[in-house]
Amino acid sequence: MNEQPNNPLHGITLEKLLNQLVDYYGWEELGAMIDIRCFNWEPSIKSSLKFLRKTQWAREKVEELYMNTDFDEKH
Repeated sequence: MNEQPNNPLHGITLEKLLNQLVDYYGWEELGAMIDIRCFNWEPSIKSSLKFLRKTQWAREKVEELYMNTDFDEKH
């Protein structure tokens, strides 16, 4: 496996990333922060993963939010 020292998301699956965001923010707040249908209308991990894997701009927004979230801080 190639090392990616400059990639802060290396080794983190999209599913893990999304689960952490949902656990931290909840679907309602996540949908308010990133206004995409799969977060706001009958949200689920499965439908969100399907959409994010196909839609680069949405995935970039989710990855950016993940990198800017301090999960150690109380929400």
